[in-house]
Amino acid sequence: MDPAAEPAVAAHRAWDDEWLTVPCAACGRPGHWPRPELGCPCGTVLRVPVAGPAREGGTAAPGPDPADPPRPPAAEPGGHAPPGPRAPFRPRTIRTARDAVTTAALYLRWLGYRDIRRADQRPPNGIGLAARGLLAQVDPTVRPAGPRDVECLWLTAMTESARCVYFSLAGYTGAARTGADALGMPLFVLDLAGVPQPVNDPAGALHGTGAPRPGTRARDGGS
Repeated sequence: MDPAAEPAVAAHRAWDDEWLTVPCAACGRPGHWPRPELGCPCGTVLRVPVAGPAREGGTAAPGPDPADPPRPPAAEPGGHAPPGPRAPFRPRTIRTARDAVTTAALYLRWLGYRDIRRADQRPPNGIGLAARGLLAQVDPTVRPAGPRDVECLWLTAMTESARCVYFSLAGYTGAARTGADALGMPLFVLDLAGVPQPVNDPAGALHGTGAPRPGTRARDGGS
């Protein structure tokens, strides 16, 4: 904690703002830790300042994110950076529903999506995440996702002109997989080791290529 800095009111909650990257005191490996905060019954949330070698706005400046891809090479003519290899995704063991959501958020960030946060619309099942141009649904229940779950996510994404992706702990029914394939929606299964496993071809393509470049329009609601 930094006693010299004042707490700040968390006016806007974003997933990226709720985590700090802190190096281990023993090995120096960076890891994710929840940002310390205090909540009031009135709904106000105060972020507690954290001491660090460099601060911005009273909080420790985050270090390299282990879930982020490496810095891209120099831009090609036209302003686009050429694609480069990403560092391996570092899984997070799943023990609770929150762990499943955290793993999905870190995986989306590893793919290249930014501004990850809770979705404005709550899905019928599970928890919704949103990023720039993307809606994701995380289902941490023991029930396989069905075709209605897939269709509801796709329709919601269409109303926002966004792509969509589904994460499930218990997998999918055959009808759900058939429907997702027809819609071009990536399906992933989260194993308990915290590794998202692609279930269909759209998911495999998304895992291999990462988030699309800015300005690319969504196609059929998938990747």
